[in-house]
Amino acid sequence: MTQTVAVLGTGKIGEALLSGMIRGGWPASKLLVTARRAERAEELHARYGVEAVSNAEAAKRADTLILTVKPQDMGKLLEELAPHVPADRLVISGAAGVPTAFFEERLAPGTPVVRVMTNTPALVDEAMSVISAGSHATAAHLLHTEEIFGGVGKTLRVPESQQDAATALSGSGPAYFYFLVEAMTDAGILLGLPRAQAHDLIVQAAIGAAVMLRDSGEHPVKLREAVTSPAGTTINAIVELERHGVRAALIAALEAARDRSRELASGNS
Repeated sequence: MTQTVAVLGTGKIGEALLSGMIRGGWPASKLLVTARRAERAEELHARYGVEAVSNAEAAKRADTLILTVKPQDMGKLLEELAPHVPADRLVISGAAGVPTAFFEERLAPGTPVVRVMTNTPALVDEAMSVISAGSHATAAHLLHTEEIFGGVGKTLRVPESQQDAATALSGSGPAYFYFLVEAMTDAGILLGLPRAQAHDLIVQAAIGAAVMLRDSGEHPVKLREAVTSPAGTTINAIVELERHGVRAALIAALEAARDRSRELASGNS
């Protein structure tokens, strides 16, 4: 925590990281932020006591740069940063689908780059952040990255070749859950429950099921079977899910998300 860290393009995820670092004991004096709009920069300064600077100033002063802009904006940002980023800076990218080679080609030779795919539960310190090293990143760089992202949830190291799959499964994963809760809430209304009650029932069921999955160590099939009595309500529901191809649809959806991540990596917007 003696290093200076700059968060560039500080949107929701960037702010979640910033607040997580501060809660974890990172001094505000060691944190810099950049934002596209001046009023946003002022807001971050007022809220967290961090210094708002330009992208070029952040590149000159920070030991670690966390780039949180959208994938389509990353090339332009790197053009701005390249003249000011020495080869000993650690560059952490949070852009979906953008490989570490993209950064290494545009920055000084030997610049260490780490690619991270986190997700929106970072806003409530329950993120899953998947971390991959570029060709010049060392074990120390990975540990430093884990220190930062560990403040907003769990971290997992994977080879970069698995990042597109992790993006499809974990990066986009919360959206699938919200979609399922939305559908089940509508079903509850159809069955006669008020919306608020249907929502509370399914959200608490989801929280309880997730905790059991995390803490029991049991395979999800075993946990599902424990709820599925012979000729009972649950098995009838599962038969309908299978009949409508829900499992196959989920697999196809994740494949589509992975393919889109690959398209982003190839520069197709």
